Amino acid sequence: MYKSGYVVALLVAVLARWLVSLHKYSGAGNSPMYGDFEAQRHWMEITYHLPPQQWYFNSTNNNLLYWGLDYPPLTAYHSWLCGFVANKINPSWVALKESHGHESYAHKLFMRYTVILADVSIFFPAVVLFFAQQKLQLQDKVKMSLVVLMYPGFILIDHGHFQYNCVSLGFALFGVVWICRGFHLWGSICFSLALNYKQMELYHALPFFCYLLGWCFQKWSRIPQLFKIAVTVISTFLVCWLPFLRSKEMVLQVLHRVFPLARGLYEDKVANVWCSLSVLIKLKQMFTVDQLVFICLLSTLVCLLPSSLHLLCFPTTRNFKISLVNSSLVFFLFSFHVHEKSILIPALAVSLLVHDYPFWCVWFYFISTFSMLPLFVKDDLVMAAVATTVLHALICKTCLNISSTKDDQLWDRAKTTLLKLSMMGAVLLTVASLILTPPPRYPDLFPVLVSIYSCAHFVLFLAAFHYFQFQSPSQSANVQKVQ
Repeated sequence: MYKSGYVVALLVAVLARWLVSLHKYSGAGNSPMYGDFEAQRHWMEITYHLPPQQWYFNSTNNNLLYWGLDYPPLTAYHSWLCGFVANKINPSWVALKESHGHESYAHKLFMRYTVILADVSIFFPAVVLFFAQQKLQLQDKVKMSLVVLMYPGFILIDHGHFQYNCVSLGFALFGVVWICRGFHLWGSICFSLALNYKQMELYHALPFFCYLLGWCFQKWSRIPQLFKIAVTVISTFLVCWLPFLRSKEMVLQVLHRVFPLARGLYEDKVANVWCSLSVLIKLKQMFTVDQLVFICLLSTLVCLLPSSLHLLCFPTTRNFKISLVNSSLVFFLFSFHVHEKSILIPALAVSLLVHDYPFWCVWFYFISTFSMLPLFVKDDLVMAAVATTVLHALICKTCLNISSTKDDQLWDRAKTTLLKLSMMGAVLLTVASLILTPPPRYPDLFPVLVSIYSCAHFVLFLAAFHYFQFQSPSQSANVQKVQ
């Protein structure tokens, strides 16, 4: 019975994605730059027609000011594959220099289907496999998978706004799956692929490093395994970067494109500490770019230390999963040049704990979706966002036991009241953003309020998950040894 439940859950998740894909995408009809949809199409154009050595360099055929490629090589290879298929179907979709801003119904369908295919091929199996290995009843595995797959952020950004986050998130989740099962080499390969698809997976990198290093140092007999892991990671990177290793200049240019320090402290009105502080302290005016990079780097490293050192000393899978949340939230809140969409990276880590900490995970899901409201308004995705958020809330209420019986009644009532007040505040801000006109002096009033409101919640979540990591048993379920 519950095996058929898996099929129903997956079909519901696909249907939700297909329905959201019927809405507008980023930059639709908004010339001359359009949006992320056009960026992805343009990368297909460039990678298909030009040799790899020219993908990251400015030229007459590759104007880097017009959506120049700024993701690692694996994204470029994926773009080439999609471009190859697009050219077979309709060459005008990716015609070099002549397809800029191309918009047609058939092309929109093609692009939407490429995301759904990537999602179903990589992210869906990773989610199902992660919960399949948990010690849960079959019906609970189905429920947890449905809760994660129906998270509005994953659906709205990839299938509404238009990106391929499902690929890097899927690879990262496969890495977690193999690590938790004790297959550390496979886990290292998968996470290396995630890093080589999107550089933002650095948000998850330190927990992977600290867990594997701490696990190897627990016993002298595991030291050779550390060298195997190092060789595996280096080999994976070499394979991914092979076309760009012909010269030092080429490697540096790819790195320059992947880490664009000149693009500023944050993107738009993102719900992190620096954007919130800038309301009172004009950081961009007080410091140079180099100084801001140093401040962000130092702040991020200092905030990462407690969780990372704890994981290094107590490398259990429980601590590993919680540390992924803490690390990604620290990066989101304190690192340099953060996008609002980057909240999906902590959301993936939070999803690993949805069975253990349902109350906090559901609250995070709601606020993280709300934090992207200005983007949804810009992309005309508000209706889709409201619909998916309400649907996800109903799914969470049905599938999860949000009110834990382990808590005393007073604390349980306090948490529930806090959640209701938080959601009410978000709803009021949403309504105000949609129906009220901000004062001419403060045109960004509502995006800033959304940013500050969400940032305060994320700081609370960061404190809560740090508490969970440090109060969790240091010696939880043992990991299977690598044979």
